[in-house]
Amino acid sequence: MSPTNSSNLPAVSAHGCVTFLGAGPGDPGLLTLRAVEALASADVLIAEPAVLDVVRAHARAGVDTPQLTVVDDTSATAGVPVLRDAANLVMEAARSGRRVVRAVSGDPGLDGSAGDEMLACAAEGIPFEVVPGVATAVGVPAYAGVPLSDTTGADVRFVDARSANDRCWTEVGASDGTVVVSATLETVAAAAGELVSAGRKPDTPMTVTVAGTTTRQRTWNATLGSVAQVLKQAKVLPSPDGHQPVIAVVGERSAAAQRDRLSWFESKPLFGWRVLVPRTKEQAASLSDQLRSYGAVPHEVPTIAVEPPRTPQQMERAVKGLVTGRYEWIAFTSVNAVKAVREKFEEYGLDARAFAGIKVAAVGEQTAAALVEFGVKPDLVPSGEQSAAGLLEDWPPYDPVFDPIDRVFLPRADIATETLVAGLIELGWEVDDVTAYRTVRASPPPADTREAIKGGGFDAVLFTSSSTVRNLVGIAGKPHNVTVIACIGPATAKTAEEHGLRVDVMAPEPSVLKLAEALAEFGAARRAAAVEAGEHVTRPSERRPGARRRRTT
Repeated sequence: MSPTNSSNLPAVSAHGCVTFLGAGPGDPGLLTLRAVEALASADVLIAEPAVLDVVRAHARAGVDTPQLTVVDDTSATAGVPVLRDAANLVMEAARSGRRVVRAVSGDPGLDGSAGDEMLACAAEGIPFEVVPGVATAVGVPAYAGVPLSDTTGADVRFVDARSANDRCWTEVGASDGTVVVSATLETVAAAAGELVSAGRKPDTPMTVTVAGTTTRQRTWNATLGSVAQVLKQAKVLPSPDGHQPVIAVVGERSAAAQRDRLSWFESKPLFGWRVLVPRTKEQAASLSDQLRSYGAVPHEVPTIAVEPPRTPQQMERAVKGLVTGRYEWIAFTSVNAVKAVREKFEEYGLDARAFAGIKVAAVGEQTAAALVEFGVKPDLVPSGEQSAAGLLEDWPPYDPVFDPIDRVFLPRADIATETLVAGLIELGWEVDDVTAYRTVRASPPPADTREAIKGGGFDAVLFTSSSTVRNLVGIAGKPHNVTVIACIGPATAKTAEEHGLRVDVMAPEPSVLKLAEALAEFGAARRAAAVEAGEHVTRPSERRPGARRRRTT
């Protein structure tokens, strides 16, 4: 039986049950499978604000999420009502007989408050379980390129600067092992001073990482003696953001020369880039996933909305013709066309079996994938260029001896080109060219997004068709000239240039995945050039006139 089977959930008693869950240091991909399963079954989700977005994405719709608010002495004296603390929220929800997930940053075993809450559950006989998470003190150094141990099995010490006493500093200062310090930007220099006072040499290497494991991560190389100056020169201190938590690693494994070779995360080709993806939400998903793999932060802005045809009768006749054997072929030129036919099938109570005896063509890999998800394996996908022209290159001419029917069903958008229709007719086929859906301009994005587009807040924008160029400019304005413009092909690039945009990147073939890959190669070349010139690696948005370097938050 799978270790993530629901039988491992604690039994729900009259008092409910509680799952203490480690949400990891920040990267949503570091949630464990067991954590995802627990979140899916939760009735109540009580999460620290820092990890609420990470865990809420895996909770079921309608889950109760009471907010945790930390009230300090200052806010209390200012008249802010003192809210119930986490322990009271957990106990109250569990007493009502519900499944409660209490999510904390990192690992609950290293969270002191979680331990107190577990004791409270035990005292009342409320069943609970613990789902470990990736500890922040371990995960952040891994993402910063700082291994904590090696084959020598050297000593590793973990120190929380907020609670460390003189005895603790003396012990770790007397050791020559690696020290991992949890602190804040404004207290990390003081922690370094404690280690020096306890016997560590001022020239001992040190790294300081903020926003670890997220695309806002930033790591500085320093020494115990120079860390204050390094943070000052980097203009992160003094700052109102000095309360941000950091993980500092002290010891030879944090030496700059070694970290430069092992810094796999911050050296991703598009690390931290805000990339605008102007497509429909369904189309943008796979592209955004690929951009994230390159370290980018995709921002999806729908520029096209898909609507049913104004007159559905033509589509209805064509679908009925599929069932009655009117067609030899059906050709899908987009994922939206697959979706439109699938929805019409479901309306009539049909499924993929209605394609029996009909040859199916798909214009490219994504369209083919949508068909496979529907239960249909396409007979023809272009071997070369994934376009109407590429499809025609491989399309067989009509042969009255081998083809009992000479008709092709082509469901497409209302604004599609005539290239495929003309090419099929030239090959001897009759074509039922049917409007399966309409594409209309989407509503403008929010004001802050429009301002970021025009003001240079995005590092790159990916244009996947001429219509996305026209529609984005129409609903949001023209991207700033510092923004890298990437286009899927010559026609799209021409449209971008007609709108006064400088095209920096073009995909080697008309594929959205190849377009993202081409942008990543551009980013990698840009990074390599900066490193070779001895310059600080910046994003395009940081080069706009008057731009301040965006601080990590």
